[in-house]
Amino acid sequence: MLQLTSAVHTAMLAHAYDGLPDEACGLMVGSLGDGHSATVDTFEPCPNVAASSRIYSIAPKDFMRIERAADDAGADIVGVMHSHTHTEPYPSVTDVNQAPDPSWHYVIVSLRDELPMLRSYRIVDGGITEEAVVVSG
Repeated sequence: MLQLTSAVHTAMLAHAYDGLPDEACGLMVGSLGDGHSATVDTFEPCPNVAASSRIYSIAPKDFMRIERAADDAGADIVGVMHSHTHTEPYPSVTDVNQAPDPSWHYVIVSLRDELPMLRSYRIVDGGITEEAVVVSG
């Protein structure tokens, strides 16, 4: 299960729209909890250095900056969010191949339909499992 505050949820949706026509991306910071659930306290939007509507890439300098700040705050990078501009919110083959950490939560915001759809997945050894997303506060 992935727990988001309403402010984090809103920030992810807004960043997805701001990234158009390209995919948007960013890192989620919070607590990884027991390994099956996580709480996201902040969303750190990042530029998509791939500048593509089909793939995303976070610059190493942005990752390092956010990781250091998280470490200093006693927090974890919980995972990554990215958008799909024209497809459903389900991990593509590229998304699965790019999944760097089995402990992470992978959020996809789809802008395909009139209303955005946000879903979260765990990706371990190429296997994809959808998880519940709880938005509170």
